[in-house]
Amino acid sequence: MNTTQPGGGSSPRRAVETRAVAWLAARRTLIDPAGAGPDGVMFARKALIETAFLVGLRARLDPHPLDGDYTALLDQVQNITDRPSYRELIARDEAALLLYAGTYAALRLCGRDDPAFRRIIEQAAAGGYATVFERIPYRQLDLLHTLELCRIEHTLPAVDDVLPFTLLCNEPNVIKLADRDLYAITHTIFYATDFGLREPRWPDGFDPGEAVELLEALLVLSRGRKNADLVAELLCCLLCLGVRESGEADRAWDFLVSVQEADGRVDGPPGIVHPKLSDGDEEYQRWATGYHTTIVTALAALLDRSPRTLRKPRPAAPPTRLDVAQPLRRAVVWLGETSMRCSPDSGLPASAAAAFGAAAVGEPGLSRPALRHFAERLADADADTWQHHGMEVAGEFAAGLRALELTCPSLDRFLTATAATVSRLDSVPAQAVHNVRRLAELGLIRPRRAAALTADADRARRPAPAAAAAQLPDARKRYHLGHIAGAVRDLARAGWAGHRVTQDAIAFLLAQQSTWGAFGHPACDDPATRERVQLSWTQSIVTALATAHLGTDAATPSPTPDGHRL
Repeated sequence: MNTTQPGGGSSPRRAVETRAVAWLAARRTLIDPAGAGPDGVMFARKALIETAFLVGLRARLDPHPLDGDYTALLDQVQNITDRPSYRELIARDEAALLLYAGTYAALRLCGRDDPAFRRIIEQAAAGGYATVFERIPYRQLDLLHTLELCRIEHTLPAVDDVLPFTLLCNEPNVIKLADRDLYAITHTIFYATDFGLREPRWPDGFDPGEAVELLEALLVLSRGRKNADLVAELLCCLLCLGVRESGEADRAWDFLVSVQEADGRVDGPPGIVHPKLSDGDEEYQRWATGYHTTIVTALAALLDRSPRTLRKPRPAAPPTRLDVAQPLRRAVVWLGETSMRCSPDSGLPASAAAAFGAAAVGEPGLSRPALRHFAERLADADADTWQHHGMEVAGEFAAGLRALELTCPSLDRFLTATAATVSRLDSVPAQAVHNVRRLAELGLIRPRRAAALTADADRARRPAPAAAAAQLPDARKRYHLGHIAGAVRDLARAGWAGHRVTQDAIAFLLAQQSTWGAFGHPACDDPATRERVQLSWTQSIVTALATAHLGTDAATPSPTPDGHRL
């Protein structure tokens, strides 16, 4: 396929746009509400306005005349809007003004102004309801932007006056955001920047660098969930802010190129609801579930090549690393004290986590009572006891004992035997790397031998922080604190301790701490159950916070499986 067209050269990104628009143009009859049937009219009207907007933006962002596929789409929009049965609905349902004004705006932007169509829109806008009924902030921005494109006068507040009330401008925590919130953020940027054609007057105290950091964090989450629709919208937002130098944007492009089908379609996310999706019309189903994502993918490519959009140096994000030392210290004290009331099955891993947390804040003595308690209690334990808990717990417990000059004979025997077995191996799997390094730190395996054992696993390991990050919103929604802690630990081990996603996850965890140090709100009344659940959560979170605080690839006891969702 020849991807060279007026207004741009040949490139993979331009090819994405060309294929996407060709796919949309070939199915342009499906945006006609007249042929949609009673159940599909609103769906078709939405698709019509979104298609019209793409064509209108093409006219604004590229100084060259429309090519064949864009012209075909524009002709279809005009053919539909010429009908009284379409345009006169505005007067009959003023609340739906935006469903119609956007199509008029596209015609006007493409040089096909229609005074009669405009007159009906003006009457609706002046009718005392369509422009003044209550809207959430980003929907108000949608109205203001559309009226601006239509060149219709109004007495509403300016775009810049609405911005302070938007989600975007109020430091949202990324792991708390649902898909609807992400769309609120992307559309706020679309309208505030006029799709990259103007610099907004941001509210006092708002940092554009933080907005870029937010968008890149949301790209990580959306790409990890393989949601091409949100990836494309967030990529558009970076381009609207003038950002071209972004590693996360490059990864987003690679993702979109990889998921675009040969005919140009880009599949949308699960959850699209439409009555006709179950009637067996496969071609219609493919259009209904892919048209929006295909539009925003084409828009991203259009913004990327436009000579008219903002281009600015990438702003630096403000330092946001949270200080977890004091919350971690309180949790370590509670964890150590509580572990001594438990059997070794639950108390030993908790005391090992307390030792790791105490070492992370530079106060190993905080865990002394718990470590001494279990060292004495398990002095004569058999190897199966330690094997049951695993090397990560045993290794961290041993490191804590050593820092305090304490001993546990049964643990020493277990670690010596484990080291001897490991030393005879040729290599170890990736999941054992931390344990081998711990044995080396304890002086039980020579450092050079440990390096040889882990060399292959180190080369094979490919940290996948996006996959770990993608778990966080759902885990937060379900209040799976152990899963959040595990993701934070994995992200910190991958070098992402200071990343916006990790920091927001840490902020959420810190907000779950009680004044006495325990983490989590079990929402149950039985004291024994409450303590058991909080012990598990606190163990997991201490391990995660300590790993993030250190910012190292240290061996740490794994968070326990999160079976507590009360």
